[in-house]
Amino acid sequence: MTSAADIQAPQAAAFNPSINSERLTSVELDPLRTATGVYVTVHGHFYQPPRENPYLDTIERQPSAEPYHDWNERIHYECYRPNAFARVLNDRGEAIGIVNNYEYLSFNIGPTLMSWLERNDVEVYQRILEADAKSCDRLNGHGNAIAQVYNHIIMPLANKRDKYTQIRWGKEDFRSRFNRDPEGMWLAETAVDYPTLEALIAEGIRFIVLAPSQAERCRLLPSDEQPVTQWLEVGGSQIDPTRPYRCFLPGGNRERDYIDIFFYDGPISRDMGFSDVLCHSQHLAGRIAQAVRGDRRLSQQISVATDGETFGHHKKGTEKALAYAFIEEFPRRGWTVTNFAHYLSLNPPAWEVELKPVTAWSCAHGVNRWQDDCGCGGGGSWHQKWRRPLRTALDWLRDQLIKVYEEAGRKFFIDPWATRDEYIKVVRDRSPANVERFLTRHRCRKLTPAEQVDALRLLEMQRHALLMYTSCGWFFEELSRPEGVQILRYAARALELAGDVAGVQLEKPFLKRLALAPSNIDFFKHGAEVYRHLVVSAQISFQQVAAQYAISSLFTAYPQEQRVYCYDAQQLDYQLQRLGNLTLAVGQLRLVSQITWESAHLVFAVLHLGGWDFHCCIQPFAGRRPYSQMKDKLFDALKQASAAQTILAMNQLFGDQSFNLQNLFVEERHRIVRLLTHETLTRLDQLYTQVYRDNYGVLMAFHRDELPVPQELQVAAEVALSHRCLISLQALEQENGEAQQSLNHLAALEAIATEAQHLRCQLKIPEAKQTLEQMILRSLWQLLHDANPATVEADIGRLIRLIDLGHQLNLGLALDRAQELYFSCLHSQIQPQCMQIMQAEAPYKAGDSALLKILSHIAQLRQLLHLGQKLGVDVSACLSHLP
Repeated sequence: MTSAADIQAPQAAAFNPSINSERLTSVELDPLRTATGVYVTVHGHFYQPPRENPYLDTIERQPSAEPYHDWNERIHYECYRPNAFARVLNDRGEAIGIVNNYEYLSFNIGPTLMSWLERNDVEVYQRILEADAKSCDRLNGHGNAIAQVYNHIIMPLANKRDKYTQIRWGKEDFRSRFNRDPEGMWLAETAVDYPTLEALIAEGIRFIVLAPSQAERCRLLPSDEQPVTQWLEVGGSQIDPTRPYRCFLPGGNRERDYIDIFFYDGPISRDMGFSDVLCHSQHLAGRIAQAVRGDRRLSQQISVATDGETFGHHKKGTEKALAYAFIEEFPRRGWTVTNFAHYLSLNPPAWEVELKPVTAWSCAHGVNRWQDDCGCGGGGSWHQKWRRPLRTALDWLRDQLIKVYEEAGRKFFIDPWATRDEYIKVVRDRSPANVERFLTRHRCRKLTPAEQVDALRLLEMQRHALLMYTSCGWFFEELSRPEGVQILRYAARALELAGDVAGVQLEKPFLKRLALAPSNIDFFKHGAEVYRHLVVSAQISFQQVAAQYAISSLFTAYPQEQRVYCYDAQQLDYQLQRLGNLTLAVGQLRLVSQITWESAHLVFAVLHLGGWDFHCCIQPFAGRRPYSQMKDKLFDALKQASAAQTILAMNQLFGDQSFNLQNLFVEERHRIVRLLTHETLTRLDQLYTQVYRDNYGVLMAFHRDELPVPQELQVAAEVALSHRCLISLQALEQENGEAQQSLNHLAALEAIATEAQHLRCQLKIPEAKQTLEQMILRSLWQLLHDANPATVEADIGRLIRLIDLGHQLNLGLALDRAQELYFSCLHSQIQPQCMQIMQAEAPYKAGDSALLKILSHIAQLRQLLHLGQKLGVDVSACLSHLP
């Protein structure tokens, strides 16, 4: 683990972002406009595979990511957000600066990850966009961000058409976010061959980044002065990575058929991932210094590249070392922090390179890691014999889907493949107006509503046919891992859509081929069984969506219009009756997919028998009269107060198929389980509280005499105090602004914390952590932006007590956002006020009202600065300004 001391700023007083930003743009040597000296580029490849359920367009809970909802969220809070707000610390661990690392990193962020960030943390998303814009301003129009092939497929293994679509989707996604064309593109796993280069060149990509092991030979570019130059063999990673190279297409036009290539420094990049180089900014700078060439070349670039998740996720806290290196360590050594595009603009290639035929950075056997049992990514004794049959099966499916797409697509589109290439514009914006414009632009004639649905189904079929090639499916040791299952789910959705449009049945021949992929796990045996157990079970129909809505409606009062994942649900009729412990709801529902526009008009009836027992039936709407008759029969059956009679009536009217709690989507199922257990847990809380009260004296006696406390009594104390704490915290959160009431609730919570400490209780209240964090952030924002002058001191005091309460309860509060909010106001509001007081002349006499006002202001500022200390912010400079 990296400690705070390891990643702190070596000299707190030296940190001054504005000064050092100017140091980066010094006009003495002007390295930003003329290739002079040493340039440093640190590239982060930020990527998460698409994890969304293909039917719901959302990521479901992933228990392995606990305490977070899923792995995207976990890595976000460990890496993506910390790099947007990287701390620079003093020797006391206090923040003296907050740096947006994306402003100095060269980076690519996969489109699937950027889409997730846009939906889930717009603040970080905007920080990334702003960082690229600022780097453009600093580096003569060359931004830090580069594009990525859309969903991380291994380009040498893709067919020609998919290569182009991946590049075009990557470019369009990039353009829609960064408002500029990408100059470079990151290839998944840096996997490359010459046909991939040809596609990149045709699409206007200027440069790529590769591993040094991917170069075969290089030479000085021939010139008029030296028309013949000698090739140097560098196939063993001997290529000099401090310069850019030009790579020409074999047999192409040397005036236009080329792309420029940067090779990152392999040894340093490996050390960043697998040693302690990132534990301290001085270590990182020292390691980079070892790569600086001592010859007399005018300029050189030391570039390193690694997975962006290294900075914070794989190596905790290392975003801090990176931030300080960018702001202080590199400029102190006279190095210019830059990106590939900027360096290329200053220093066009003087060398030519030829590549090995087919290579990647994470496989020593070309690209066999994604198609063969090459041993890379192996799990000890486990084989990867499943890789080749898996790719063969998917290639077969892809080719079948091409036939379906071309044959059916000609009926709807002017040019089906051009339509697919532009479909990314719909993926980015699925609003009805945008989809309508897209279809109008590409249709070969006016389409009926049913034909619009089929057109969108075809395009979604092709999107899933691309997603099923996401590289992660082959990367690890076993097919049944989540990554392999995910790409099979995309394949299943693609073949299902093909059946909906063209009536073709592709699943059986696909499974026949998939059965040739042997699993390392005896239970699964082969890929077809993986598909049956882990893929088919995840498929979702309109009936399941309706059942989800119906059962949930017993616990949620839905409005007439409601979104259910990627479906729009319109409630056309709804009636609910309760009789004893039985609850029956009957309704009419129209569901419309936001993705394919397909719809269903359904009727549902759901009976809750109490506890965990639900009986839900779904059928198509057959007309108003049959629906009205059905309702009457069901509610007549309910009046008999017999669950058996009601279920019998439901089965007679709907048939034998039914749904229960287990058929709900996992998120909603968990919510309903919690609701159903609430009453039981409340009774248990009351019981434990009574046991605790009755035995409080006994408990204290055990602790006073330092005797082991009986487990039953200790558990009763912990449950009782946890319950009291949550009740008091909810009351504090919901209080309506009455100051005395708020103080009373706060005092009660402090008393509970003290009591828990005396009894050595470990309170189990994870929900209290988030509640208290939100209260602190909300109160701080109000204090800094909408304060009541009459209650400022009391408000500050309350905030300090809230922070202390979190520590007393051992909640492990994450105060990052509160710290960021305070830090921004420290420089924009608090520090200027401290300076004004220090510079003001004070010819006031004792008792003068103006003097009393200033003294009161000083007292408030001191209290506000004390709050900053509580939040871990260095406020020493401001304190020194106050008399």
